[in-house]
Amino acid sequence: MIITSDTAAIITGGASGLGGATARALTAAGAKVAIFDMNEEMGEALAAEIGVTFCKVNVMDAESVAAGFAKARAANGQERIFVNCAGGSGGGGGKTVRRDKATGDISGHSLDIFERVVQLNLIGTFRCIVESGKGMLTLAPNDDGERGVVVNTASVAAQDGQIGQVAYSAAKAGIVGMTLTIARDLASEGIRINTIMPGIMATPPMAKLPEKVLDGLAASVPFPPRLGKPEEFASAVLELVRNTYFNGQAIRLDGAIRMAPR
Repeated sequence: MIITSDTAAIITGGASGLGGATARALTAAGAKVAIFDMNEEMGEALAAEIGVTFCKVNVMDAESVAAGFAKARAANGQERIFVNCAGGSGGGGGKTVRRDKATGDISGHSLDIFERVVQLNLIGTFRCIVESGKGMLTLAPNDDGERGVVVNTASVAAQDGQIGQVAYSAAKAGIVGMTLTIARDLASEGIRINTIMPGIMATPPMAKLPEKVLDGLAASVPFPPRLGKPEEFASAVLELVRNTYFNGQAIRLDGAIRMAPR
């Protein structure tokens, strides 16, 4: 897809991190951008800085999502580019079942945490894809027969889930698993969908870790031996948008890392 000044784009989780970098990149490429995020302070600050539209949106709430799309489309028109970056680990949840070393007591993973992580990452992503896709179907196709493009964010945890990551891994694997199916569902309408699986990225949550821990994580990446830059994620998004032959793909962006069990 050729990005022009008439191309509208929406990014969930767009106030910072991978979504924030993507908002900057798409704006620099000429698109009219709206960002969805729960963090109103950061979202409004970025919107003012780079000249985009901020919409306070909770992707786990259908009414919030609908209101966000309505606001974004009123400002910029129907989006042709939709990027899902909203997500998170939700506090973990621990092992599937575990034994307390001190007491010997056996317990299971919190189903409340599992459901919340799946709601945020997988169902929130799908909810937004459905809403964006319905809007894209109202557009006339461009010269390539294309109406729109969707880019999702999963994680290398979808394939290399570590101990204690079962909820997060399941949710991100679900995003990967539905990518090809959705691409096939929407192919006849000229809508493409792809997913990026980032490795260890230099996002705001990572910045809170001790320097020694960050150094160890960087050293675990084969090459380059560092954390990934949000700008590198944004660059991958731009390529997936611009290269029309990318469709139904889930690609790793990880410096060739394969996560150890723990």
